[in-house]
Amino acid sequence: MNRLLVLGIGNSIYGDDGVGVHVVTALREQGALPIGTVVIDGGTSGLSLLPAVAEAEALIVVDAVDAGAEPGSVHVLRGADLYASLVHLSVHQVGTADLLGAARLTGALPQDVVLVGVQPADLGPGVGLTEAVAAALPEAIGTVRRLCHQMVGDHGSASASSTPVSGSPRY
Repeated sequence: MNRLLVLGIGNSIYGDDGVGVHVVTALREQGALPIGTVVIDGGTSGLSLLPAVAEAEALIVVDAVDAGAEPGSVHVLRGADLYASLVHLSVHQVGTADLLGAARLTGALPQDVVLVGVQPADLGPGVGLTEAVAAALPEAIGTVRRLCHQMVGDHGSASASSTPVSGSPRY
C-alpha cells in the first residue's frame, strides 16, 4: 500500500494565503480518505517539513498560487508543468518551491508530486478567506480527495478517527 502525504501550506492570518490550511483541515474533519493517507497542516513551517516529505511515497501539496487567473480558480499541476512554473506561482518567501527543491536535491522527493493551487484574491493581513476563495473550497477539497483515491488506489477508506490521518502542530 502506498503512503500518501497531503500537505496544506499557508498562513491563515494573511487572508487567502491560508487556503491550503483550510483544505487540509476540512479533509481531516470529513475523513473517508484512502488508508495510508497522512494529512498535515504545514502552515508556514517551510523547510522543516522536509522529513515528512522524505517519508512519503507520493505527495499532494495544497497552497495558494498566483497563476494570474480568476480569484478562487483551482489549478492542478504535476510533472514538468509543476516544476516549470513553481517558482513563479508560489506566494511565499520560503515556500513550496523551496521545499520541493530541497527535497529534490536531497533525493527525498517522492516520484509522484501534485500541486493543487487556488488563486488568491487577497494576501493582506486578516483572518479568513475572501468570498471567491471560500467559494472554491468545495472544489479544492473534492479535487484533493479524487487525487488521493487515484494516487493510492481504492484500497478502502476510513473515517478520520480510524485512519492514520493526522495533524501536525505548527512549528
